Amino acid sequence: MTSIRACGQTDTGLAREHNEDCFAIDAESHLYVVADGMGGHSYGEVASRISVDSICTFVSRRRDPSPEDLGPPEEILRSAGYDDQLQPHSNVLKAAILVAQEQVLGAIQEDVSLRGMGTTVVGLHVSDGIAAVANVGDSRIYRIRRGEIEQLSADHTWVHEQVVAGYLSAEQARSHPLRNVVTRALGGESEVAIDVQEMAVEEADLFLLCSDGLTGMLRDEEIIEFLRDEPPLEEACQNLIKAANEHGGADNITVVLVSIVSDPS
Repeated sequence: MTSIRACGQTDTGLAREHNEDCFAIDAESHLYVVADGMGGHSYGEVASRISVDSICTFVSRRRDPSPEDLGPPEEILRSAGYDDQLQPHSNVLKAAILVAQEQVLGAIQEDVSLRGMGTTVVGLHVSDGIAAVANVGDSRIYRIRRGEIEQLSADHTWVHEQVVAGYLSAEQARSHPLRNVVTRALGGESEVAIDVQEMAVEEADLFLLCSDGLTGMLRDEEIIEFLRDEPPLEEACQNLIKAANEHGGADNITVVLVSIVSDPS
């Protein structure tokens, strides 16, 4: 038997006046979400909060639906492009992000002062030993397994597209002046492409969800040094945020750690 433990922390960093990141841990649904708002002033914070709340609400209602919830969510699942090759909870996570997109766009339509706001989002939803991973933008999810770190999500950024095309090296991309230009985000186009993948979890797997305030300051090989020895999750979150700030703290920093552990019972 295995169980799941999780911890999350967020920090404004050293260069920003306020924090536009948002995260959620829903232990009952085994759902974990990080969103990094964009748009300046408080607008990015609005977009990230709307997205996280919307995703959590949709998933929790699917877990224990009331009669009034049975109709529309099924329609949303179909409109999201239900994939028979994916597990049901993977499709639910995808649909939840689609609903979040609609909520962000709806808020912009209701209040024109919010025009231009948007947010990245990365989510992890675990059920029956299968991890569903979904993302839009450049917030990331990693898996640490047997001491090795692997980035599971692909950055939806201009520089990543140039790396894939062979025009930039990964090292050049880290310092490129356009490295923060995202090519996908909630709140942008009316239709957004959501990357979804799934994988079997193993005992001792550790998942890291984070905003680019962490990965912009620390390389993968630096991140793993804080996680390889399996420290307590709260301590690991604190140490990662502290290290990102020591490396400049140029952006808001959010870290969520999800550990698959042995259940003694």
